[in-house]
Amino acid sequence: MRSLLSSTYSSSSSLQQPSPPPLKPPTEQTPLLLPLPTTGGDAALPPGPSPTINNDPPEEESEPPFPASQILLLCLARLLEPIAFFSIFPYINKMAQENGALPDTDVGFYSGLIESLFSLTQMFVMVFWGRASDSFGRKPVLVASIVGVSLATMLFGTAKTITEMIVYRCAAGVFAGNVVTIRTMIAEQCGQRSGNHQAKAFGWFSIANNMGISLGPLMGGMLAEPAGTWPGFFEGGLMERYPYLLSSLVIGGMGLGCAGVVGVWVEETLDRGTEGKREVERMTVGQLVRSPGVGIVLVVNGWVMLLAYSYTAILPVFWFTKVELGGFGFSPVQISWLMGLTGLSQAVWMLAIFPRLQARIGTNGVMRVCAKAYPFFFALGPVFSMLVRTGRPEFVTVFWVCAPVFFCLGSGVSMSFTAIQLAVNDVAPVARMLGTLVSISQAVVSGMRSFSPALFASLYALSVKAQWLLHGYSIWVLMVAMALVFTVLSLWLPDYEQLKKEREARAEGESERLLA
Repeated sequence: MRSLLSSTYSSSSSLQQPSPPPLKPPTEQTPLLLPLPTTGGDAALPPGPSPTINNDPPEEESEPPFPASQILLLCLARLLEPIAFFSIFPYINKMAQENGALPDTDVGFYSGLIESLFSLTQMFVMVFWGRASDSFGRKPVLVASIVGVSLATMLFGTAKTITEMIVYRCAAGVFAGNVVTIRTMIAEQCGQRSGNHQAKAFGWFSIANNMGISLGPLMGGMLAEPAGTWPGFFEGGLMERYPYLLSSLVIGGMGLGCAGVVGVWVEETLDRGTEGKREVERMTVGQLVRSPGVGIVLVVNGWVMLLAYSYTAILPVFWFTKVELGGFGFSPVQISWLMGLTGLSQAVWMLAIFPRLQARIGTNGVMRVCAKAYPFFFALGPVFSMLVRTGRPEFVTVFWVCAPVFFCLGSGVSMSFTAIQLAVNDVAPVARMLGTLVSISQAVVSGMRSFSPALFASLYALSVKAQWLLHGYSIWVLMVAMALVFTVLSLWLPDYEQLKKEREARAEGESERLLA
C-alpha cells in the first residue's frame, strides 16, 4: 500500500543519545498524523531534517479510458455478417425460380430453405470458432472468418443452380463466426471490471448490427440485375449472364477490405497467460455449461432471442393485415415509416439510456425491467387494433396520436438484447473461456433465427384465418404468455459479483493445496 506518512531521520555520529525507536509500517488504520517518537518525557528530537508529512488524499485506481477507436473498428467488422445475410432477401425468390425453373408454388419453400441454411449452418460451427479464438487468438480467427464469408458471398452471385445456391449459402454460414469473436473482443477491450464501458460498447455493437440489417436488403436490391437497371453500362456483358453477381461482388469486396482493416489496426485482446491456457485445455464445453450461473443465463439468452425473432416476423405482416381481420391495414409506405421511427427510437434507447440505466441498476436490473415491460408491449398491438376495428373516428384519432408514441416507448425492451450479452460476459467462469461461452450463446441465437421467423409467420397466418378464436388475436395471447415466461426466468438470473467471489475463493484454495 502506498505510504500515507513518510519520515526521514538522520543523526550525527558524534551524539551519544539513544536512537529513537523505529516507526511501525503504516496500515489502513494508521492515523494521518502520527505522534513522533521520543526518548523520554520532554526529550528533544534528534538533529536532522524535519519529518516530511504527506497529507494528500490517497489516490484511487482510475478507470481506463473508453477504447473508442477499437470499438468502432470492431463495429465496422460487425456490419458484414448482417449485410451478407440479408442482402439476398430482395432477389432470392426470383433467383431461385430462374436457377431451378421452379413453379410459383415451390418458390417459397426453396427460398426459405436457402435463407435458413445460413443460420442453421452457423449454429453448428459457432463453438468451433469460439474454441479456436480461445486457443489461437481473437484477431487471426476474426480475419479468417471475415475473408471466408466474403469469398462465399462472392461465389453466391455466380450460382446457376439450386444446388450451387445451397452450397455457397452454407459456406457463408460456416465462416460467419465473426460475431462470436467480435463480441468477445469488445468485452476484453472494455475490461471485465468496467461494466459501464461494456454497456456503452455493446450499445454501439447493437446499432452496428441494426445498420447491417437495414443496409443488406437495400444494397442487395439496388445492385441486383444491373443490366436491366443500367443497360448502358452492363448490358451484354458478364452482369447480364450473372444478374446477381454485382451485389455479391460489392458486398464481398467490402468484406475483404474490412478484413484488411482488422488485420492492420485491430488489437489482439486474448491474454495468453499459461494459467489461462491450462484452464482452457482442462475445461470441456459440458463443464463450462454446467458452471454456476451459466445454464440459466444461456436459457434466458435463448428465450430473449426467441421473443425478438418471433415479434420481428409477425410485426410487418400484422401492420399490413386488413383492419377487419385484426391488423392495422397499413400501406407499404406507412409500414416503412413506422419501422424507421421505431428503429430510431431503439437507437436512442441503446445509446442514450441503456449505459446510464445499467450503471445505476446493473445488468440484472435492466433485464428485469424489460421482462416486466414485455407483456404490456406485446399487448399494445391487439389493443390498438381493437380501437381502429371499431371504426369510430374518435378511436381512430386516439390510435394515430398514441400508437407511434407507445411503440417508440415500448421499443425500450430492446435493451434486453444488449443486457443479456453483458450477462454472458459476466458469468464466464474463466476469462480465457469467454470466446467459447459466447459461441455457445450465439449458437443458440442462430438456432432460433433458423426456424422462428417461418414458424411464427405461419402461426400468425393461422391466427388470422381462425377469426372464430379470439377474433384473430390468438397469436398475441401466445406472445404475451411467452413474455410472461421471460418475466419469471429473469428472477433466476445469478448474482455475478457473488459468483466472482466464489470463483476467486475456489482458485485461492486450489493454489494453497498445490503449494502444500
